[in-house]
Amino acid sequence: MARKVTWTESAWIDLEEVANCIAKGSPHYADAFIREVRDASRSLAFWVERGRIVPEFNNPRIRELIVKSYRLIYQVTEKTTYILGFIHGARGDGRE
Repeated sequence: MARKVTWTESAWIDLEEVANCIAKGSPHYADAFIREVRDASRSLAFWVERGRIVPEFNNPRIRELIVKSYRLIYQVTEKTTYILGFIHGARGDGRE
């Protein structure tokens, strides 16, 4: 059974900010990048185990896909996959 894939507002804003930065150099590349990220998120309707468990949380329901240099972080429920965030892989979680 396919799950619904839902982006949180904060995750969508994260993606828009990255796309806006890319668009300054290449609007075409920004459009292609957004398509790639959205395609990756859509795959989570059928294949939630595709991503690894996020190490910072160590919770099997919170996972991530790597898209280029970015982490697409998502939470799995029985019927829905929630996209929680889209952050650069070099950005830490704030815990030191």
